[in-house]
Amino acid sequence: MEQIKNKTTFFTDFKEITKAGLAISVVFSSLVGYLLGFSQNHPFSWITLLLLAVGGYCMVGASNVFNQVIEKDLDALMERTKNRPLPSGRMSINKALTFGFILTCIGLIILYSINPKTAMFGAISIFMYVSLYTPLKTLTPLSVFVGAFPGAIPFMLGWVAATGSFGIEAGTLFLIQFFWQFPHFWAIGWFLYDDYEKAGFFMLPTGKRDSKTAIQIILYTFWLIVASVLPVFGFTGRLTLSGVGVLAVLMLGIWMLFYALKLYKNRDVISAKKLMLVSVTYITLLQIIYVIDKFI
Repeated sequence: MEQIKNKTTFFTDFKEITKAGLAISVVFSSLVGYLLGFSQNHPFSWITLLLLAVGGYCMVGASNVFNQVIEKDLDALMERTKNRPLPSGRMSINKALTFGFILTCIGLIILYSINPKTAMFGAISIFMYVSLYTPLKTLTPLSVFVGAFPGAIPFMLGWVAATGSFGIEAGTLFLIQFFWQFPHFWAIGWFLYDDYEKAGFFMLPTGKRDSKTAIQIILYTFWLIVASVLPVFGFTGRLTLSGVGVLAVLMLGIWMLFYALKLYKNRDVISAKKLMLVSVTYITLLQIIYVIDKFI
């Protein structure tokens, strides 16, 4: 009975220390990028897809482990994070670090087996997330800008895994996910403002839940819409979008912009939480539309 309990506790801690929900959503972006990237010159491979999923999860999981090691004491101050494995004392720092390094090594080896560039971008992602974004969170609102770089890598990582190269197509996928992160994370920063304040995290561009922050959310949502329709103009190589596809993407964008405008109007926690949920749905549906549009 005790053995079963220990296994359950380990599985729960594994999910929390690697942030399984976030990691799976990131891996999903990479897999979509792979589906968009393969072609006659770069044939589809189930093995590569599996390696990308496992390697990607290891890298994202490792980033989250190191992030929680660095922020252990700060996590203890916030209601949302105080029961995580490290601040609650269920896992030691040494154990977490060992776990993080093992995941990093496994992830890099797996991604390198796909191709060297995939491993390189995976390494850049984990380095920027842990060494730049994480420490900057308590220093400047620009941390979100810095964090948007590693956060935008997974979508284009799939394309690189499929083709072994980085070009205009992968760059466009990167741009889409880069702009998406600003309204998404600023919405989170808005409705979790009080909790973040306890730990001294600067997540909003002005540091306040004010009209200037809301305007920036609207502006970045607009640029996200612009980036998402670029493939229809034929400037993005093999990454294309049909007329029907671009109409669906535009409708999605208008839907998200509507909730960004509502946040500007109401400037309350409820509107921010709705925008966050809409943004998660938006990026998922956008990626699905891109895949469907490629095969129809």
